[in-house]
Amino acid sequence: MEVLWSYLQTAADFLTGHLILWNMLFAIIIIFFERKDPRSVWAWLLLLYFIPFLGFLFYLLIGTDMHKRKMFRMKEVEDRLNEEVRGQEYQLLNRSTEEADLEIDRYRDLMMYNLVSSGAVLTDDNEVAIYTDGNAKFDALIEDMRQARDFIHMEYYIIKNDVLFQRIIEVLRQKAAEGVEVRILFDSMGCRTVKSKLWKQLGSWGIQTAEFFPALLGRLQLRVNYRNHRKIVVIDNQVGYVGGFNVGKEYIGLDEKFGYWRDTHLRIQGSAIFGLQLRFILDWNYAAGQNLFTDGRYLENVCRGSGEGCKIQIISSGPDTTQKQIRDNYLRLIHKARRRISIQTPYFIPDESVISALLIAIRSGVEVRIMIPCKPDHPFVYWATYSYIGEMVMAGAKCYTYDNGFLHSKGLIVDEEVLCYGTANMDIRSFSLNFEVNAVIYDARKAKEMTDRFEEDLKHCTQITQEAYTSRRLMIRFKEQMCRLLSPVL
Repeated sequence: MEVLWSYLQTAADFLTGHLILWNMLFAIIIIFFERKDPRSVWAWLLLLYFIPFLGFLFYLLIGTDMHKRKMFRMKEVEDRLNEEVRGQEYQLLNRSTEEADLEIDRYRDLMMYNLVSSGAVLTDDNEVAIYTDGNAKFDALIEDMRQARDFIHMEYYIIKNDVLFQRIIEVLRQKAAEGVEVRILFDSMGCRTVKSKLWKQLGSWGIQTAEFFPALLGRLQLRVNYRNHRKIVVIDNQVGYVGGFNVGKEYIGLDEKFGYWRDTHLRIQGSAIFGLQLRFILDWNYAAGQNLFTDGRYLENVCRGSGEGCKIQIISSGPDTTQKQIRDNYLRLIHKARRRISIQTPYFIPDESVISALLIAIRSGVEVRIMIPCKPDHPFVYWATYSYIGEMVMAGAKCYTYDNGFLHSKGLIVDEEVLCYGTANMDIRSFSLNFEVNAVIYDARKAKEMTDRFEEDLKHCTQITQEAYTSRRLMIRFKEQMCRLLSPVL
């Protein structure tokens, strides 16, 4: 025992005695062997300077790049998808503006970008219901589940084993007993509080589950920085859900800490369900090690809505892709705004390109409105958010804190013509590190409806004026600056 202790002490002395050398080596690895954004590099070097050696272990845990490796394969449907994409490319390139809605037609380049860069097929027969209240959303979802006859596919970032999930489990157990295929895909980090015995119990009832990026030995999460933040439900290819609500009692207003939970979720009927189902299957195949593409019924008989329905593209992004698809959509929409941009997000930590786009819009006379929560669920992220909000306020944007509980809604509206809502926050994490999914809706009626919801929220907001921001306390300024320095790694 004494010999072992002596070896350990010698090793510790060697490490601490060469701490500067180790730090230099780790810094070289971060700078030259990982092609990261310069702001992110400086944030990691700062952490390494203040927490030698341990800072690099932290980097290995959450900072390493996934090298944009191709995680999701869909060779079985590529021919079909490519044929659809090529056909739509031809239509978009050759369609005359006289034949199209002039207001929507000016977004044709964005439609083309989504189509070419990620195969996001444009569908025009969709009916969309907007839910901003958790109770209403989950009541509708549970009722749709009760009507299921073939399959129920669920994918959530956070699932908590509480009163809400128990309501859902009751329905899912009944449907599984009736022969309906039920699959639940959950994120390991987001569902870390759920014990494994619950998933095993669900399996005994015929409910299939899969874990995205499972932890090592049940506890050690080596890819904690990469989270499947998507929230998707597809039922029988007849109805689909996407948006910000996770599964937990706080999302239906039963947590005293947050109070009322204001979020946004979309219920879709129409051909856009194909995009949601495709995304779910790709994620499921990767996490479960299966191939659902071999069963054609999962992508067949997709519900078709009205011929005069909403035009929708389902877009997704993640650290495995070279394009920042959702960030680029936000950028293009901001640049195309002529009158007004309305943004809701719980975290506002944009990268330089989005900051520049918003500043250009403001200085070009476009009204920019940004709504964030009045209270933090993650303090470091909140104070970094407040720092960037201050920059927008001082530039002339109208910024607000939502005071009626917690704001978790994620998206933006442009000129009451187009909206982009889903799971992605307006922050660097959602742009680069999280697996996200959004719906781009080219429909003036739905954009007007979402704008009306925004206007209603303003009645429960406090505006952050330039006077209020410049008079904030010294401690708040300190928190902002420290958290802003770390914003690329938050």
